[in-house]
Amino acid sequence: YPSDRAGPIQVVVPVEAVGVDLSPVPVAETELMARVGQVLGAGFDVAAAVPMRARLFRIGDEEHVLAVAVHHIAGDGSSMRPFARDVMVAYAARSRGQMPGWAPLPVQYADYALWQRELLGEAHDPESMAGRQLAFWKQELAGLAEMLALPTDRPRPAVASMRGGRIEFTIGADLHRRVNVLAREHDATSFMVVHAVLAVLLARLSGSDDIAVGTPIAGRGEHELDELVGMFVNTLVLRTPVKPGWSFAELLEHTREVDLAALAHAEVPFEWLVEELAPTRSTAHAPLFQVLLVFQNYAPAGFELPGLTVEPVQADLAVAKFDLQATFVERSGPDNAPAGMDAEFTYATDLFDETTIRGYADRFLRILETVTTNPTTPIGDLPLLEAHELQRMAVWNETAHPVPERQLLDGFAAQVAATPDAVAVVFEDVRLTYAELGARVHRLARHLISLGVGPETLVAVDMRRSIELLVGIYAIVEAGGGYVPVDPDLPAERIGQIFSVAEPVCVLTTGEGTALPETSTVPVLRIDALDLTETSALPVADAERIVPLRPRNTAYVIFTSGSTGVPKGVALTHRATVHQLAWAQARYRLDGS
Repeated sequence: YPSDRAGPIQVVVPVEAVGVDLSPVPVAETELMARVGQVLGAGFDVAAAVPMRARLFRIGDEEHVLAVAVHHIAGDGSSMRPFARDVMVAYAARSRGQMPGWAPLPVQYADYALWQRELLGEAHDPESMAGRQLAFWKQELAGLAEMLALPTDRPRPAVASMRGGRIEFTIGADLHRRVNVLAREHDATSFMVVHAVLAVLLARLSGSDDIAVGTPIAGRGEHELDELVGMFVNTLVLRTPVKPGWSFAELLEHTREVDLAALAHAEVPFEWLVEELAPTRSTAHAPLFQVLLVFQNYAPAGFELPGLTVEPVQADLAVAKFDLQATFVERSGPDNAPAGMDAEFTYATDLFDETTIRGYADRFLRILETVTTNPTTPIGDLPLLEAHELQRMAVWNETAHPVPERQLLDGFAAQVAATPDAVAVVFEDVRLTYAELGARVHRLARHLISLGVGPETLVAVDMRRSIELLVGIYAIVEAGGGYVPVDPDLPAERIGQIFSVAEPVCVLTTGEGTALPETSTVPVLRIDALDLTETSALPVADAERIVPLRPRNTAYVIFTSGSTGVPKGVALTHRATVHQLAWAQARYRLDGS
């Protein structure tokens, strides 16, 4: 398929120019899959060579493996049935010393290509099929998030390596039968049930209620195309809302509508859609969707050759084109009865560990078991975890920890006394021991008390990250006051609004300076310029404070913007903050320091 100035063209070459060498290649059985992988995984230069390759490997005198790779430009999954049939016809004829007797095809792939171009028309023509379908997809996918944020085991790399792993699992015959019954009861298909369950899983894992997955469709709408080898597959984007309050039955109804609408607009090629929508392109993930759903309910290509026993060999190329690919293959028994589904999840090893994806498979089956038994279950109530996982979460989220009644800085005072020479804080090239930090805090606390700072008074802290910031906060709390952190990068008007609500006794700052309101009458204290060497460095006693400090007194106030843009303050007491710190210490197993 070389290109000229008008674009790519098809060149039909004579048979002798194909260059497929089927001479047996001796190979040890231990090396077989690696050699097969080389045949199947190597790239094609479709501009210079025929888009097919084959190798015949000899393991022994009576055992051979035939590996055949066909580029997608020339064939798809449905092509393997007529391809296998033609090979069988040819083998049987040659083994008898005869020419193959293939029946002439009613149409060729070039006929289909011309018909498709005529059917679609021009993309920029709003009256053409292409124009109408593109308009549908623009509306259907408007506002779609760039990426589905599934929880991953590793950060997403800037460039996807395409390395993949694969896990297999099975949907039993009884569960398969229940899937079909549920589908019939809701005028849907088994594909729609599986799609809806996958959407629930992805929504619950990602925390999103807007789930888009891709799915390939055969694209062979005419009977004359069934016998053709060629690329007919197209990819659809199925975007499903998943609301926790819906029952699964309601979700299945929505999924049915989404899938039918997509299938009614399935002629426009996916490549056209990507070009028209122009989503943010990234080397880290696929555009429009990162999860692919593949559902196969057609019989696999049989392969029988006279005088030989033939069986397929599963080759794992360890390739992942998407974050996750969910593949389901329906099996049928006598009288076309459901016989189960073979399922596999292919995943990007850049992102996921095998244990994580096995957990995904377990959760998928758990949801499927539940909804086929009770489809009225709300989506938010569908079980995602096993009993031991729920027990583990209960332990992780345990918030009941016995905490003694004490002030916020009691723990700091104990640490100063226990390890005075240990390093307490490091900032850039400055290090302070607990004794040095404690002395600074005690001196500044006494100075603040002299300025009127005490229980139920507030002090604004308008500083960037620094040792002075820590000293200032600790000193305010030791003096008995509550601190109000102020972002130095806020506009002066916003800081003025905070001051008008908090009414701080003073503002602590440093020489870096901030945009304080010009109209502010709040005293400003540059703590990096204070000389407090004559002030006592001993801990502040309760008798020295303006009034005694109690656990119910305010420790700090955080201001948020609020829905109206007017700052709103949220206050926490010493008691509440001590409990928060105790929980964090227990949750993350921190020591007292």
